[in-house]
Amino acid sequence: MNVEEAIRTRRTIGRVKKDPVDRALIERLLDAAAWAPSHHNTQPWSFIVMTGEGRARLGEGYARVAAAAVPELSGQTLEERLAKERMKAYRAPVVIAAVCSPSDDPRAVLAEELAAAQAAVQNLLLAAHANGLGAIWRSGDPMYHPLMKENFGLSGGQHIVGFIYIGYPDMTAPQPQRIPATAKTVWLV
Repeated sequence: MNVEEAIRTRRTIGRVKKDPVDRALIERLLDAAAWAPSHHNTQPWSFIVMTGEGRARLGEGYARVAAAAVPELSGQTLEERLAKERMKAYRAPVVIAAVCSPSDDPRAVLAEELAAAQAAVQNLLLAAHANGLGAIWRSGDPMYHPLMKENFGLSGGQHIVGFIYIGYPDMTAPQPQRIPATAKTVWLV
């Protein structure tokens, strides 16, 4: 599959099989991610790969964030809510937390460091697709919460840029819906 085909045919795959994904294959995806561009070659990305019971760390992060959001809940109601939150970590056999660890290079700009880490995620998604895997890039409020960062032992300057859920597809890829680039382009000549 060439790169343009991968770009045009990659889709968000939210349902994957429980089948394990070989570690060597995940390492190939991470290697592809590491080839993303970055300003001043700072390479500000790092990854936390969770498989098997390693996903419990993410589940606990979801539970901690949820508990903080509903301090009025207690007892059985709270426990049911936290159990549901913990299960989110098990929606795929592999979950990768993509982290931006900004460089201390004085030329580095946080927005550019975040963009580079996000470009690494796109490389990872394309590599997953090219290797027959389905993936979804999840984000949202829990990802940005200080309790989630603490749960992964991240410093104040580090930022989670996404949780990428990966596995073998268990759904038909949705049909693409894109606005043509010509509708979003201005040429200055």
